[in-house]
Amino acid sequence: MATKKMSMAIDIGITDGERKKIAEGLSNLLADSYTLYLMTHNFHWNVTGPQFNTLHTMFMTQYTEQWTALDVIAERIRALGYPAPGTYKEFAKRASISEVEGVPKATEMIKHLVRAQEATARTARNLFPVVDKANDQPTADVLTQRIDVHEKTAWMLRSLLED
Repeated sequence: MATKKMSMAIDIGITDGERKKIAEGLSNLLADSYTLYLMTHNFHWNVTGPQFNTLHTMFMTQYTEQWTALDVIAERIRALGYPAPGTYKEFAKRASISEVEGVPKATEMIKHLVRAQEATARTARNLFPVVDKANDQPTADVLTQRIDVHEKTAWMLRSLLED
């Protein structure tokens, strides 16, 4: 008869309930981040037009940064004692960003990415009250870094839309 292995309790100064709420919020951030990553990579592959080289290169820089961030977010969820979501189905259920169908023109790609970057920043920012209440500085650090990247990227993308 197999015995069930008992895992060690997590005692990091954050209650179980707080850890669960934070992990839920981070799971939503992971879903938005993955959806944004996929959108950006898709646009990198499919962009055309006079801004091709600029956008192709810019999108590659952005999706590469996003890919690295996915691991940071997922590992923070794991450190809090919860499984990180990792399926399209789970991401679709959690994400606040809608997938883009078809292949939009370059200017529309930029607009979609601005909205997705801003949505991801909002998702991260919305978790701060829970994180602050729990005194969870490592998660606050992750959120601050992600908000900074998403807001800066949205600004850079918006600047491409100006005359």
